[in-house]
Amino acid sequence: MNSEILLRFGFAVVIIFFGVGAYWLINQYLLTRARASVNMLPAPLPKKPTIVYFTTPDCAPCKTVQRPALQKLADLLGEKLHVIEIDASEHPDVARTWGVMSVPTTFLLDEKGTAKYVNNGVVRLEKLMEQVKTL
Repeated sequence: MNSEILLRFGFAVVIIFFGVGAYWLINQYLLTRARASVNMLPAPLPKKPTIVYFTTPDCAPCKTVQRPALQKLADLLGEKLHVIEIDASEHPDVARTWGVMSVPTTFLLDEKGTAKYVNNGVVRLEKLMEQVKTL
């Protein structure tokens, strides 16, 4: 009985390890694509940290959670942060090139325009603030 439990626990640990590894690899791939696609943005980037935020008009979490968090972050940091909102339904080529698979998706770029973080799905204000501070 104990060996069966240990075996199942071992399988669970291996599955978790591979899941975390796959998630990390996908994020690294998306960051690499974003670094190569910065020139596709509609406007030139300022020399300050930038959040590129992909959304669509019918995305409920974008309207109720993500956009208010980004607005609050922009209000807190003022001129120290630039936020670019891109409608993925209007610009599917840009979203495809950046590797956006779902909305909301946010990319955090440093002052040089290098993608440092990608967040797939809703991300809370606290996490965004922590990521911006590291830029």
